[in-house]
Amino acid sequence: MAPESVSSQAMMGGDGQYSYARNSEFQSHGVETAKAIINRVISDKLDLTRVASSSSKVFSIADLGCSVGPNTFNAVQNIIDSVKLKCQSYGHDRLEFQVFFNDLVSNDFNALYKSLPSDRQYYAAGVPGSFHNRLFPKASINFFHCSYGLQWLSSTPKELNDQNSPAYKKGRIYYSRGPNEVVEAYSAESAKGIESFLQARAQELASGGLMALIVPCLPDGISPGECSVLASADLLGDCLMDMAKMGLLSESQVDSFNLPSYFPTPQELKALLKRNASFSIEKFGPLALSAQRQLATNTPTVVSHLRANLEMLVKEHFGNGIIEDLFDRFSKKIDESSVYSQTSVYKPLVENVIILKRNT
Repeated sequence: MAPESVSSQAMMGGDGQYSYARNSEFQSHGVETAKAIINRVISDKLDLTRVASSSSKVFSIADLGCSVGPNTFNAVQNIIDSVKLKCQSYGHDRLEFQVFFNDLVSNDFNALYKSLPSDRQYYAAGVPGSFHNRLFPKASINFFHCSYGLQWLSSTPKELNDQNSPAYKKGRIYYSRGPNEVVEAYSAESAKGIESFLQARAQELASGGLMALIVPCLPDGISPGECSVLASADLLGDCLMDMAKMGLLSESQVDSFNLPSYFPTPQELKALLKRNASFSIEKFGPLALSAQRQLATNTPTVVSHLRANLEMLVKEHFGNGIIEDLFDRFSKKIDESSVYSQTSVYKPLVENVIILKRNT
């Protein structure tokens, strides 16, 4: 029997040195850049008629994959401000706002609750669970937001650990240097997860409601190994193999460890979205990120960012004892490599903002 697949874990909680709250500047820039697009679509496309004419006059928002830290609060507040502005311009009565913060059960919800803005003008609730499944009653949410979440798989393809499968992935933790069979296994698992995500949201989103997504993608026309983010994950895998060769952990542990994420190309992603007839695509395009954001790739920033994303996953599989050694080695590997210095060879991810509207 093949070993079990690796399941996704939440980002690093708390507000310590390597927490997601203190190491999510990349995501913060993306959320900030997407604000104007979301504001414009709310103004032009959001249908408030049913909410404004209902007896409760409650507008419900859900942030999926919220993690911890200020990004989720900033995204939610921007949506609320835009909806309020539209209400005023159309002369609608004042609405009340209910916000649901969703993430995996392993998320640090206590840290999230402690950092809720004291001046918030909405009712807040946490909803633990995978966003690949149903989370809410039918037609109960008016606006979904999900940024930097859809690249995560609910679990890795089982065939990666099956020695009889052409997708068997010995000695590697990711698909970027793997043969086509490995890439195809990851792609198929990602497609299955995104389709499940869309089917669930189609049930939960009210008629005329909107969903805003920010999805990091592999640029069309390049191989996974030519992307700096994916190449840096390979370097982390090299560190684990070095540690196995030194007897600090077993090779079988490394062989059975697979990063549960996949970055579709924009072309792949758009095809998946079009396949679901419940939504119309109101906006699909790359974020125009600032030069400062694109150049923020010094080694400490890269290592801290990746550690905030992966430490919980590494601990779950290998235990706590290897963490400091592993990321010290990873820092040296990044310094020695050209992954972030040779921009003619290694390309960054392209971050796409997508706005979907629930068809009536």
